[in-house]
Amino acid sequence: MPVHLPGCNRRQFLVTVGAGLAARSSIFAAEPAGETEDDLVYLLNDTHIGEKHPPNSPVPSHLRQIVTELVNRERKPASVIINGDLALYDGQPGDYAHLGRLLNPLYEAGVSTHLTLGNHDNREVFYEVLKNERPDDPPVAAKHLAVVETRFANFFLLDSLKETMVTQGLIDVEQRDWLKKELDARPDKPAIIVAHHNPRLGGDPLHFPGGLIDSPELWDLLVSRTQVKAYVHGHIHDRSIAEERGIHIINTPATSYVADPTKSTTGWTTARLSATGVQLTTHTTDAQHAWNGEVQELTWRTR
Repeated sequence: MPVHLPGCNRRQFLVTVGAGLAARSSIFAAEPAGETEDDLVYLLNDTHIGEKHPPNSPVPSHLRQIVTELVNRERKPASVIINGDLALYDGQPGDYAHLGRLLNPLYEAGVSTHLTLGNHDNREVFYEVLKNERPDDPPVAAKHLAVVETRFANFFLLDSLKETMVTQGLIDVEQRDWLKKELDARPDKPAIIVAHHNPRLGGDPLHFPGGLIDSPELWDLLVSRTQVKAYVHGHIHDRSIAEERGIHIINTPATSYVADPTKSTTGWTTARLSATGVQLTTHTTDAQHAWNGEVQELTWRTR
């Protein structure tokens, strides 16, 4: 299941990277009302942290900027989700050790934090650095799967890592069967699917070759369950909003870097949820960028 690091007031994070993380369930609920903004979720992706990044170089500095904002918030968000490509290139041990150090202030501040893996990650190395994140009894062998429950939506975190350094993603039959079961157990609250890879549906066809191989099979499953309202991904290092058969496809900006700074920029997204939709706000690491503070309102499908 994906890395799920609850706030330290519920479960103490072990500071020494490599010593492991506290044992936890595959189901996580938001913190009690009053301690958090229970309608607010932070969405990050493509952190690409490398072992040898100098402390003040852009990639770790971008993530540090977001961590500092979160730590300094008077009321924390219900959840923070970092959606894949945690490591710089091919998931070396030092990459995850560096990432752990950067994220440690979140755990110390009690910010509920959840990570998934992307195609630049290495699952076995990741487990080796954060030893207790290897589940004793995974619902699907060698996959990260879990549900994060918040006041207005349930987030279903999938594992689209097919193979390290293979651009395409895959959900596969066993994972879809798990998702069916978990969705059917929660029919009464909006469901948001989170995976690193983009579907080969909706959006810009330019990016389809590097997306989910089994997109049609996954989409048939999602469309048939009307509580599913949105699919959130990264992978592209850009931002966009699309729709396919009533389901919103939300492509959030990369935290680390972009291929063409004239067309995109780095940052993160906040999602303020309600029973009927979500307000997405783009935050850019460059406070002067034109995208900074832009708001998009999405309404959930009703059938």
